[in-house]
Amino acid sequence: MAKDDKKDVLRLPAELLYAHELDALKDEDKNEEKPVGWHLSPKAVLKFIVGGKAGSVDITPKYIGHDRLVEIAIATLLTDRSLLLIGEPGTAKSWLSENLSAAICGDSGKVVQGTAGTSEEHIRYSWNYAMLLANGPSDAALIKSPIMRSMEGGSIARFEEISRCASEVQDALISIMSEKTIAIPELSKELPAQRGFAIIATANTRDRGVNDMSSALKRRFNIIVLPSPANLETEVNIVNKRVAEIAGNYRLKATLPNREIVEKIVTVFRELRQGITLDEKQKLKSPSGVISTAEAISLITNSMALAASFGNGNITDNDLAAGLQGAVVKDEDKDKMVWKEYLENVMKKRGADWRGLYNSCSEMNG
Repeated sequence: MAKDDKKDVLRLPAELLYAHELDALKDEDKNEEKPVGWHLSPKAVLKFIVGGKAGSVDITPKYIGHDRLVEIAIATLLTDRSLLLIGEPGTAKSWLSENLSAAICGDSGKVVQGTAGTSEEHIRYSWNYAMLLANGPSDAALIKSPIMRSMEGGSIARFEEISRCASEVQDALISIMSEKTIAIPELSKELPAQRGFAIIATANTRDRGVNDMSSALKRRFNIIVLPSPANLETEVNIVNKRVAEIAGNYRLKATLPNREIVEKIVTVFRELRQGITLDEKQKLKSPSGVISTAEAISLITNSMALAASFGNGNITDNDLAAGLQGAVVKDEDKDKMVWKEYLENVMKKRGADWRGLYNSCSEMNG
């Protein structure tokens, strides 16, 4: 993608968004031994993910959490096993998957998005039926899946929300991951995977019962469970970082929220998610929806858009209340009562600093 073409792209892939960091790491890493198909050494990949410095360039952390989990993920991709990242919504599974792919092979775009409509063709291959009818099976008529293209080029394929696919579709991966080939009987040949090929899959623990993965498929993955942010400070840092990045990308004409605003939102989310106040003195009912870190980031980003479009550019309690109402109250009857109890029993009692947010939320909740 040309430089001029990037400025109006809604969302750049990680390899373009952080191109200057990757270039700096490549310069620093040029004398290091690299695995076949890798653009960076394992240590440089780790630095790209957890942050550091490459020459005079600051490498921003892409994942804030346990560095050891990232090390295990990178080590897994050095072997013939693929990687499965499991966690609650908002634990940065997809973000980690994308950035690992960008650092290792410079291409995070070979993605299969798991849904109820995903078929085996999305995993293996399909055909250009006009060419197929005109000339019969041929290489030109073959439409290769992202996984097939990754095998052919010795790079990483990403499989998002694997547990949302039907069991027979998931099991189509077993032979690919075991034999490292895709058979194409119509052309009487097989496509072997080149060195460097691996799959990074993600699965949501909230979706565990949708289409549970077979034990045979699980055995072919090294599974890493990504935990929710360990404490308030970590989650606040994650939200601050991602809000700043997204606001810059969307060119929101609003002032970034101060730490107090972010701490309030994260506090509300952590307490409702865990069903207990942070001081562990009062048990709470949890709403039916997902109260994740990703939701907190979205809420604050949307509040910035409200402030920029309909206010003076500074986030107000009314802006935050609108986002909180939508994030918490997913099931109108049950969640509205859960939210009301939280407002009256927790937020109202927190004093003057919370009074404005409490009033705005109470008015919004009716």
